[in-house]
Amino acid sequence: MFKKILIANRGEIAVRVIRACHEMGIAAVAVYSEVDRAALHVRKADEAYPIGAPAASESYLNIQKLLDVAARSGADAIHPGYGFLSENAKFARACVEAGVKFIGPTAAAMDAMGSKTRARQAMERAGVPFVPGTSRGLESFEQAQEVAARIGYPVMLKAAAGGGGKGMRLVHASDDLKSSLEGARSEAERSFGDREVYIEKAIINPRHIEMQVLADEQGNIVYLGERECSLQRRHQKVMEEAPSPIVDAEMRRTMGEVAVRVAQAAGYTNAGTVEFLVDQQKNFFFLEMNTRLQVEHPVTELTTGLDLVHLQIRIAAGERLPFTQNEVKIRGHAIECRIYAEDPDNNYFPSPGKITLLLAPSGPGIRRDSGMYEGWTVPMDYDPLLAKLIGYGTDRDQAIGRLRRALNEYFVGGIKTNISLFRRILTDPDFRAAKMDTGFLDRLLQQKGSEALSDPKATEVAVIAAGIFATLGPAAAGTGERAVTGDAANSNQGAVSNWKIAAHKEATR
Repeated sequence: MFKKILIANRGEIAVRVIRACHEMGIAAVAVYSEVDRAALHVRKADEAYPIGAPAASESYLNIQKLLDVAARSGADAIHPGYGFLSENAKFARACVEAGVKFIGPTAAAMDAMGSKTRARQAMERAGVPFVPGTSRGLESFEQAQEVAARIGYPVMLKAAAGGGGKGMRLVHASDDLKSSLEGARSEAERSFGDREVYIEKAIINPRHIEMQVLADEQGNIVYLGERECSLQRRHQKVMEEAPSPIVDAEMRRTMGEVAVRVAQAAGYTNAGTVEFLVDQQKNFFFLEMNTRLQVEHPVTELTTGLDLVHLQIRIAAGERLPFTQNEVKIRGHAIECRIYAEDPDNNYFPSPGKITLLLAPSGPGIRRDSGMYEGWTVPMDYDPLLAKLIGYGTDRDQAIGRLRRALNEYFVGGIKTNISLFRRILTDPDFRAAKMDTGFLDRLLQQKGSEALSDPKATEVAVIAAGIFATLGPAAAGTGERAVTGDAANSNQGAVSNWKIAAHKEATR
């Protein structure tokens, strides 16, 4: 087993990995940029090292600086968290060359699954069902015309190196194809430094469901059940739950077996996620594979009783999976909300600033993976995720009830957050009835505009909190952790963040 692990990340996920290390008796090494000097992950770690300026390209994305810290600290492994360099094959190779174990898949597996077109080619060879379309980038407008006519409109244009909705265009008619192709290529070039775009049949009102897999280095692979990820804003996940309300035992088994086949085709090891689109007839199609730990991994941990970070570390240390597929059991229901520092009244624009008051929820069935603390200033340099709030219950209704109660206890003062959005979602009749697809949230937000986000209980909590703060001062109200933030997996909703763009350019340099 490793003696010391460097966490090549920041914020919430760095805190999560540090805690796992301490539970396993492993020393944890943190790194931090200039604006993260007082971050919670720095305070929680056994050792912490500065790595440069706030810009991610000069700190968290600088491979040589990270490896230098690993050498200086004596770390024998590196956990990349999610985002930043977590899916960077160049970084994985550099770790191997430096004699440091990379806690994740091999560089070869990342290469195989990192490009959506290469992944589609691999799945085609493995006989995995995927959405009809091209498995290589489009070479010309004429080729796009021919494919679109063959598979039928509407079609979707997608950047091969894409994510977060960038380089993506929905095309309903042939008259719009040329301008859409040009727009997708241009956006892909700006966002990822790669103009490659492919085409596929658009599935109308699909559900986005993903399957968690684990693979040890001896060739054993298991699936740990699915997560419903259909609640998205501009192609960015906002809320996830496990299990999916529409997946029964037989569908779970079939999807899981396909996910295992995907991992086998990629020669995959460690934790990974296979993502599917599911149509209204419950036909599912391979979308992509995320070669890292997911932001939403807590819902799988709560419904399986497994600790994915512990298992990642043990697999990287050469241990076999300690259970078989037949021993994996799904119990209860879990729902996760991503709490962002963003302004619901200003198109969810990031809201950096000082947290002047924090009232944190707790109680039965509530898990809070947080990086923020009262008095800390949310920087503007990184992704605005503050925390993840997860509700767990014996069934979906109980999970919803517990999460609603926890959200009404939650207050973050001094900055804007999207907590009101989740209160609204959890009371929506269609959500309660599990009538969801990837367009659900956009439709909900269009119904009444920002006025619909108002919540009497939220207002009541805010008034009480403000009164406490004004009367007794900030020290009296601080019930949460006292000693930051950032989700390094997905960019702020509606835009690919600067560090994500820089990470991709670094990986493809």
